[in-house]
Amino acid sequence: MTACMVKQRREVLSGHAGALASKARATIEAPAFDLALLSDAGTDRANNEDACGSCLESDDCVIFAIADGVGGYEGGEIASAQAIEVTLRAFSESPAGWGPAKRLHRAVLQANIEIHNRALTVPQLRRMATTLTAAVVSGGVLYAAHVGDCRIYHIRDGQIRQITKDHTVIQERVRMGLMSPARARYHPDRSVLSRCLGHELIVAVDRLKLPLEQNDQLLICSDGLYNVIADDELCRETRGLDARAACRRLIELANRRGTPDNLTVAILNWKQGSAQISPGWRARMASLFRRHS
Repeated sequence: MTACMVKQRREVLSGHAGALASKARATIEAPAFDLALLSDAGTDRANNEDACGSCLESDDCVIFAIADGVGGYEGGEIASAQAIEVTLRAFSESPAGWGPAKRLHRAVLQANIEIHNRALTVPQLRRMATTLTAAVVSGGVLYAAHVGDCRIYHIRDGQIRQITKDHTVIQERVRMGLMSPARARYHPDRSVLSRCLGHELIVAVDRLKLPLEQNDQLLICSDGLYNVIADDELCRETRGLDARAACRRLIELANRRGTPDNLTVAILNWKQGSAQISPGWRARMASLFRRHS
């Protein structure tokens, strides 16, 4: 079973196993997760260069992603929509035997190649680019691929933690100790990217893996949201809400504060128990040598 949807400025909702915008499975009593994505132009923009989408591949595997088109150039809206569409398609068409991490990484690389090639062949789009942050939850494990300045937050037991790095010039300075986080938060160049999809044929992709525990929450958002809502507020405002209500609350809060950018958020609430992770080959080899030493 595969049900995919790409959206801009509209809501994408899913339950445990059904078409993403359908209520056909709304009566399931104990779903593994609930997922919602919501994008909005914000209070200061006429168009929305953010895009989001999701694909429920099976009861055990869902992919969802957010992209933020680079502003100031032609084609930001086109680039973000293409990044989501190609990533979902390439992931769905890849062999299941590759495993979620490899499938996701290859899908993001394919999105970069197709955006780059389109920019080369269409003069009006020659400088188009986008960020992309994509997540797969399979077997109770998060696999993520990340390029740009959208963020993934992991919330557990009331504690929120950003698990991606912002690929911006300013955040690079923060990581090198050249600028304080407080100064970086309001720096006028805080959104200047150091890495994005589309500008180069080959792009470096950050890859993450995280086992989930019962009641964990994953939150992916664009900078239009986190620039006006602090991390602790993200945690507090979504506590106890289902994914759809949490997305709506955050979008409404950001708009009340007059966010100057487009804003997009995706929230997944994990409801099953902890994942059982098989040890990797290095761990198995180390165990083997210990037994024979």
